[in-house]
Amino acid sequence: MKPKDILVELKGISTQEKITKKDLMGILKKYAAIISVHDLMMASAYIRKDGEYVQSQYREKYLEIYIKYFILRMKEVLGNDSYDKDSLIDKTSFNESFPLLKRTFEKERISQSDDDKFPLIYVITSLYTTFILEEPIHPVGSEFPGSLKVEERNGTFLCPVKDNQKDNDDAICHLCLAEQTPYI
Repeated sequence: MKPKDILVELKGISTQEKITKKDLMGILKKYAAIISVHDLMMASAYIRKDGEYVQSQYREKYLEIYIKYFILRMKEVLGNDSYDKDSLIDKTSFNESFPLLKRTFEKERISQSDDDKFPLIYVITSLYTTFILEEPIHPVGSEFPGSLKVEERNGTFLCPVKDNQKDNDDAICHLCLAEQTPYI
């Protein structure tokens, strides 16, 4: 089983009349189980290296969020049995995510190996956060330059930089359920 095989399995459940959280979690757990501690360490090192380019005043917050919510979420995926198994997934949004998920396997790589697990971690985390937890991909409180933060207002998640990514076809923001923070 190769990391990219997850796309075939996800496509398989997309043909069902209804997709439940249980259907999706079965696939996410199966693929999270093939991610080793070594894979997580490599992903963490990659994120730390990438973080060198983040402005110094945001770097530690950036690293904490990305490592905690992207990398360490694999353990959470494997252990989560408390979600509403019968709850339905928005099939339209799910199906619209496939081109983005495919590009993630092409663009978000840390090696040329077919066993590179970084894109798989990225895909699992994004799908889990969006469709199982129904939360924004960047957690509430995530800070961006200009002291802008992801927030929740009246049950709606707002991101101050979502519109900045609308022309970037590779941005995972297209999958995120957060809305653009209204301009004041």
